[in-house]
Amino acid sequence: MRQTSFAVIGSDARQRAAAAYLARLGYPVGGEEEAPGAGAVLFPAPCSDPELLCRYAPRCGGIAFVGAPSEAVREKAAERKIRLVDYFADDALAALNAIPTCEGAIGILLSRRERVLWNSRVLVVGFGRIGKLLAQRLAGFGALVTVAARRPAQRALAAALGYRVQSTESLEETAPGFEILVNTAPAMLVDQKVIGRLPRDAFVLDLASAPGGVDLAAAAAAGVEAMRAPGLPAAAAPQTAGRFVVQTVLRMMEEMEQDE
Repeated sequence: MRQTSFAVIGSDARQRAAAAYLARLGYPVGGEEEAPGAGAVLFPAPCSDPELLCRYAPRCGGIAFVGAPSEAVREKAAERKIRLVDYFADDALAALNAIPTCEGAIGILLSRRERVLWNSRVLVVGFGRIGKLLAQRLAGFGALVTVAARRPAQRALAAALGYRVQSTESLEETAPGFEILVNTAPAMLVDQKVIGRLPRDAFVLDLASAPGGVDLAAAAAAGVEAMRAPGLPAAAAPQTAGRFVVQTVLRMMEEMEQDE
């Protein structure tokens, strides 16, 4: 791949780690002042501010790598003819990010509860990338894992892997039997009815992308401890998350060069 200069925008731990990793790999790396002349500008994720994009967009054919850009950011990029690439749309990065997401989730469960995961009755809602990995990790701790999935194929796979299974349509019915509920599905499945059936000492963790899949207001009203944990890769393991982003961006650039 051609040697490219980078500008990294943002100062959170993941962005700092990404800049440091790029420098260790030998790439010229700058910050906001170098953005206009950089070959690639790495914006933070998620990115919802069109003005941030406009302020630091590269010129002279550079690429703006943006994580999960909002529709407003996409529209502004099209209007200004900014070459925008969403690195969060990469399937490989999504799979890798499931690793720190699951480890961060388990860290929350261990720190927020006064009981071990071993022999705890845990319901994992959703069986996508994160749900699959989380169920495996929880079972490794000795938790009694049940997977709630919408599609029959997902439930069949979960059963084949040794988990108890149920449909998401039966959440309200089975809720009283769980000490922990972790939602990974990007839909409001854990609503007031489900919350109302959980034991009062249950713990609910929502890992779904915004706007989430747990009615937190209903949980507060019912006295059930619940929390959302968005952006766990950056929060739980910024060094790893930053490296994953850089590896993804470099691979995407190499693929773009091959297509040109």
